[in-house]
Amino acid sequence: MSDVKLVEVGPRDGLQNEKARIPTETKVAFVDALSETGVGEIEVSAFVAPRRVPQLGDAEAVFRGIRRNASVVYSALVPNERGLERAQACGVDKIAVFTAVSETFNRHNIHTSLAGSLRRFRPLIKRAKTAGLPVRGYVSTAFWCAFEGRIPPEGAIGVAERLFEIGVDEVSISDTVGKATPEEVAELLDGLLPRVAPERVAVHFHDTFGHALANVRLSWDYGIRIFDASVGGLGGCPFAPGATGNVATEAVAAALTDQGAEVNVDLQKLAHARQLLNPYLGDERSARTMDGERVCETCDYFAGEVCCNSSL
Repeated sequence: MSDVKLVEVGPRDGLQNEKARIPTETKVAFVDALSETGVGEIEVSAFVAPRRVPQLGDAEAVFRGIRRNASVVYSALVPNERGLERAQACGVDKIAVFTAVSETFNRHNIHTSLAGSLRRFRPLIKRAKTAGLPVRGYVSTAFWCAFEGRIPPEGAIGVAERLFEIGVDEVSISDTVGKATPEEVAELLDGLLPRVAPERVAVHFHDTFGHALANVRLSWDYGIRIFDASVGGLGGCPFAPGATGNVATEAVAAALTDQGAEVNVDLQKLAHARQLLNPYLGDERSARTMDGERVCETCDYFAGEVCCNSSL
């Protein structure tokens, strides 16, 4: 039994900001490949308006095309009750709603205020829970906002508490612009975890400023066991200027293993899943560095004990 639950967000958060259109059949093959890697949950797509996020306009077709693994939860982002209806029609296992601490970000992203988003979520969450669907709540811009700058930790804590009050099962504390430092993560968790059990908290780090893996390690030390990640570091928020990719699933697995966690994911299969996208996105990300570790060009793993060529 793994100590860790990895939530693979590559098919949704990883692809939503990509300009190259990925064919539906490739997305299906991508999810199917990820289903065999050992991750506990895959965020497959989002039931949002296609004009807003064109890359995810085929959410129904992807969900209906995938080959499900009984050990994997297949989730989706859902913005409203119409989105919930679409998700239920496709047999989604779990939904996620999303709001932000930053009012400016909310206006850009979901065209309402924080209070407006919570009013919108109440009937949605009630319907989802009646149908037996678990609900996640994303707390975006939990540390920094591209528009408003530094976000005080009590702001993110307050949003998390309000999401729990309206019925979510877990929250994902999201560093949307990838600027949070370990000190800032510690400050937020110091305030949040006395009020919320750590097993109901996930963390979602982007790596714009290179702090993501340090933040993952610190979160593990605080008792967090649910980590969002995107294979190959794919991703970025289309509504957060300057935000680059998510922390890579491969890197999170390696970092947590170094912390002493049991992480039952197959790195070779993760590499294979990412390679399915190379005809459309290229493989230039395989030369990125994470925490000073170069990615091996042979096997696409992070250099070190998990790599085929540890001399890199």
